[in-house]
Amino acid sequence: MQIVTIITRWIEVLAGLFLAWRARRREGRSLIIRDEDGQLVIRQGEPDRDAIIRDAGLQEGPPGWVLSADTTIPADMARAARDGFVILELPADRIVTRRTNVPAQAREFLAGIVRNQLERLSPWPVDQAVYGFDAEVSGEDAAILDVRVLITSRAVIDSALEELAGIGLRIDRIVAREPDAQETGRATGLIAIWSRLADASRESLEGMRRRIGIGIAAAIGTAVVLTLWALVSASSIRDENEALAARSKALQRQVQAGRTPASLALLPPAERAWTAKETSAASVIVIEALSRALPDTAYLTEIRLEGPTLRIVGLAGDAPALLAPLEQSGHLSNVRFFAPTTRGPDGKLFRFHIEARVEPHIRIAEE
Repeated sequence: MQIVTIITRWIEVLAGLFLAWRARRREGRSLIIRDEDGQLVIRQGEPDRDAIIRDAGLQEGPPGWVLSADTTIPADMARAARDGFVILELPADRIVTRRTNVPAQAREFLAGIVRNQLERLSPWPVDQAVYGFDAEVSGEDAAILDVRVLITSRAVIDSALEELAGIGLRIDRIVAREPDAQETGRATGLIAIWSRLADASRESLEGMRRRIGIGIAAAIGTAVVLTLWALVSASSIRDENEALAARSKALQRQVQAGRTPASLALLPPAERAWTAKETSAASVIVIEALSRALPDTAYLTEIRLEGPTLRIVGLAGDAPALLAPLEQSGHLSNVRFFAPTTRGPDGKLFRFHIEARVEPHIRIAEE
């Protein structure tokens, strides 16, 4: 259970980081919507720069697009809104401004302090209030922070979101301007009071977490399937290799042993005679091979040929030295002693007992 909780939390963190990164990337292409003389006008540009130009009374360039419930948004503006970051500036009559003072040392705890005092500051119930705040050092006392809290109702936020969604605009952030921003020397005085990333975090994170979870599960499933496929393929290849090795060994045994009696019976008489001749061990050839392989100092007292098995007994001065010449004769294989080597009666020679497998090699010289 703890592992599941850790994985779920990890996916939530990934989803939050992804949403924050996407919002941050889109902020570079912002669209500003504000109320001007009772009409909503949308322009491209950074909110701070746009506000500075307007407050200074300078010419803004393109007048922008006037929005209304029955307005059709131009295709290029709709594309910019879809790819960019849309910011709505609420008019001053929709905002309530409150001020409070806190010690400068409490700056890092300012969010919690404002949240705890919201019941006292807001004219709406806490669950129906949407707010943002800003703070700066008071001009009279550097140890005091002058906190300005801008509050509006959630009904105002929802109404603005629905109105703009009706004409195809999805708002990412809602800001408000402090009424006395110009009097206090602040160029913009814009304060964010609502953000889609923060307000819809549960919904967005849930959807993003679901997509990330599905992606991770799909990746793990694919890895498992590929692993199983690799294991099955390796096992199949191993079984095929073993089967091929077994067949190869069987063929080698058949080649070494020659044709079976059953297969010989199926051959024509002439071919059967040649096959029997080629696969049988000829005594004359064996004796010839022994006479060539054994040195003159070795004497044979017994020769026994039983099918492909040859056994010889005799005397020699160096019995172990006989094995190599017999093996190299080309007619014998698997040459070995089948009984202990003992000293002979004269004490000089040794009695040996050698066993070997006869390899039939009949070769008819061609004229």
